[in-house]
Amino acid sequence: MTLRRRQACRRLTGAAATIALALTLGGCASLLSGGDKSVPTFDLTAPTNFPVARAGRGQLVVNGPTALQVLDTERIVVEPAPGQIAYLDKAQWADRLPPLFQARLIEAFENGSRVRVARSDSAVTADYVLLTNIRTFGIQTFGSGPEAVVEVSAQIVANGSGRIVAAQVFTSRVPAIGTSGAEATQALDQASDQVLVDIVHWASRR
Repeated sequence: MTLRRRQACRRLTGAAATIALALTLGGCASLLSGGDKSVPTFDLTAPTNFPVARAGRGQLVVNGPTALQVLDTERIVVEPAPGQIAYLDKAQWADRLPPLFQARLIEAFENGSRVRVARSDSAVTADYVLLTNIRTFGIQTFGSGPEAVVEVSAQIVANGSGRIVAAQVFTSRVPAIGTSGAEATQALDQASDQVLVDIVHWASRR
């Protein structure tokens, strides 16, 4: 290769590297500008105002709830019509809904029951296992007005035999004053609290 051709190749290689670097920096700048737009984040609370509950016998492990993919997310579900699913704009939960609900359910047992509870990923050998399925957890805007609806099915299973000891579906509806992130999550938190209280009472009696 002649000296002139080697110099031309170096110039082309340098130009290509400059273009690649510019494209890379441009992509990074785009990602950074998008990442600065924070989404308001909301949490669920665990109820604390419980009447005195009797002590349950045995030890209970609380499994992580199951849920359809539409609910297994940080996004907040809105149902504008029966069977139609959307998500609330500019609002999200602090975690994916199933692990968030599991954490608050365990806290609710600790706050309102003398049942000994533990997470499913702990090293505890349980006498009973609590299985839950989140059926509905969102704002319904059809009908008379926006309403927070939480529906959870629960089963208590004997760990040794695998027999279902008890099963029940828990539902709570709370009117929402609006559909902003703060208004929707406040109503959903209230509906969730009622379901958590009901589950703790129900499980403690068994």
